[in-house]
Amino acid sequence: MAKNFNIIIRLKLLIVFLLISLINAQAAKPFINPEIELLRQKVIAELMAPEVNESHARELMADIRPDGTWPGIDYVDVSNTGFQHARHLGNMVELSRAFKKKGTKLKGDKKLKAVIYSALNYWLANDFICQNWWHNQIGTPVALNSVLLIMDTDLTKEQVEKMLPMIGRAHLTASGARPSGDRIKIAGILAKNLLYRRDEVQFAEVIKVIEGEIKFNTGQRGMQHDYSFHHREDRVNNTLSYGLGYADAFAEWAAFVAGTKYQFSEKPLQQLIDYYLDGICKQMVFGKYDDTGTKNRDITRSERHRAMGTTTPERLLKTTDYRKSELEEIIKIRKGEAAPTLSFGKFFWQTEHFSFQRPDFFTSVRMHSTRNDNMEVPYNGEGLMNHHRGDGTNYISRTGDEYTNIAPVYDWQKIPGTTILQKPELPSENEIQKKGLTDFVGAVTDGKYGAVAYDFKSPHDPLTAKKAWFFFDNEYVCLGAGINSRAKLPVATTINQCLLNGDVVVMNGDKKSTVEKGERPLDEVKWILHDGIGYVFPEVQKVNLSNQAQTGSWFKINRQSDSPKDEVSKDVFKLWIDHGQQPQNASYQYIVVPGTSEAEMGKVGQQIVILSNTSEIQAVKHSGLNIYQIIFYTSGEIKVSENLTIGMDSPGTVMVKTEGAAVKQISVADPSRKLGKIHVAVTGKFEKSGENFKSVWNKEKGISEIAIDLPQTVYAGQSVTIEE
Repeated sequence: MAKNFNIIIRLKLLIVFLLISLINAQAAKPFINPEIELLRQKVIAELMAPEVNESHARELMADIRPDGTWPGIDYVDVSNTGFQHARHLGNMVELSRAFKKKGTKLKGDKKLKAVIYSALNYWLANDFICQNWWHNQIGTPVALNSVLLIMDTDLTKEQVEKMLPMIGRAHLTASGARPSGDRIKIAGILAKNLLYRRDEVQFAEVIKVIEGEIKFNTGQRGMQHDYSFHHREDRVNNTLSYGLGYADAFAEWAAFVAGTKYQFSEKPLQQLIDYYLDGICKQMVFGKYDDTGTKNRDITRSERHRAMGTTTPERLLKTTDYRKSELEEIIKIRKGEAAPTLSFGKFFWQTEHFSFQRPDFFTSVRMHSTRNDNMEVPYNGEGLMNHHRGDGTNYISRTGDEYTNIAPVYDWQKIPGTTILQKPELPSENEIQKKGLTDFVGAVTDGKYGAVAYDFKSPHDPLTAKKAWFFFDNEYVCLGAGINSRAKLPVATTINQCLLNGDVVVMNGDKKSTVEKGERPLDEVKWILHDGIGYVFPEVQKVNLSNQAQTGSWFKINRQSDSPKDEVSKDVFKLWIDHGQQPQNASYQYIVVPGTSEAEMGKVGQQIVILSNTSEIQAVKHSGLNIYQIIFYTSGEIKVSENLTIGMDSPGTVMVKTEGAAVKQISVADPSRKLGKIHVAVTGKFEKSGENFKSVWNKEKGISEIAIDLPQTVYAGQSVTIEE
């Protein structure tokens, strides 16, 4: 009996010991948060999503040298214009994916693993630092992070220990982690590294940082109240460059953390979607292609004509139903599954940029003022000829392909829409960025139609002009007046310069002809048609036309080490007006008619009436739409029809819509941003008053005197529309 009792006691003690051992073993294991693990796997799955090019992977395996380098990469040049080392990093990411991707013949291949080790160890031994901070704090950490997450336990402990500090250069106190812009990218890199390390506490803090970056930062770096984006304090438009990366980085994490305890709140999600749809997409051709007018130094990078991707809007759809149908339409347009439907006119008053779209064409006007510098600095040897690309640039697109890779053969003193002094050569690249000299820069719009005003003063040359654009459904009018220059050099207004696509048809007087390739002046021109776009001259005009091959090179405009030095030749269409040397009070007027044909050219522009084109008033009437658009450079009045006179007691812009003899809608804006109210006078009774305007009937004069409150502070320059 005692013996059995002892056995039972020993068994119980053994069970207790085993339980204690098991509990201690479990306690020794770090707790793995299931949501952190889920997010980690999401990130890895996205890194593994691209297809593996096995043929290229085998080429990289065959070409690698014994020391872990690849031929064709300059491993010495770490300058801003060099650093081909990024190709080495890209090769490592590609090979890592091939090694881990299910279904590939290279998955788990020992020789491939040895190649990855060789390339990685070479990098770890040298720790290449570029003179351009971006590579050190963003480019290199992104690539090494990718290798780390993809390879994971297939890396050695020593390799991981050496990689982490290099990836760690992407941190929130890094020099590049400035509020807005790159801060959100660097936070994203850090977040992925924290997921690798399964650091739940710091990860949660970084996610809050990313969420907090979605905010207005008007007047400084970041999102402006008009939904444009400034990366620097020069206030140059960066919406489709840094601003696009800003949106992409947020959307990536919004989708990752959706449905977890880390998910973003609704307010920043809605603000980012507003920015994406009303800022980014409305500065793109049909929300699908980059508008050439928005480009800075990136215009000198070779590109393929392709639609913007659908990843970001698809990610945003995973986070909220806010503006769902609009995001879905953008996705369909980019996939080629739907045609554009939006018609809008939008002025980005913080950025001096106007976008205008109809379902069959897109155009824009880019300007600068005392509030915004004219152009981005040619950082890292890119954009070396961009001196005049903010001087009233007016690109026009029907397909989005009109200007693709035209940069190496471009005539950089004949930018579409601009009036430029034709110098023997452009100034130094160090003279590109200049402070604006004029404050009367702006637009009036009701959201659908609009007129743009530009009291142009060249920051480069002794040249001034009053330039204006008036936008309607099927055409827009371009006016220039008061063109004055003191320099003994010709001045030219360029109507367009784009890739040549087909015949050029010209109407000289009563003679229509298809011109042969070449360059020539043309007299008494009524209209010109090229690539479905008509250029109509209300008064016969002498113009210069070139439709021939132009040559140049990428390296002349982009000094990056991998920029091709070979001569490039492309056929180019170029149309301009020569104002001669030292013009005094010269002018121009022409109408652009997108999406037209030779058979229709005789009819276009019949509903357009140019009411005035002087240094004091530029005004256009569209008789079909009953719209009057007027730019007052000084106070004054203008009789726009038999029964209607419109006046303003200060400089400003106004658009009036009528129904019969009655004024039904008035839109106004103050390009100078100096006024608290704007005063408009119209003949006839406009009796309604509202919260932001007051109308008084002056019986003696037979006019309505209307005082309209103007937006202030961050909204100064925005239009106001009132209705009867």
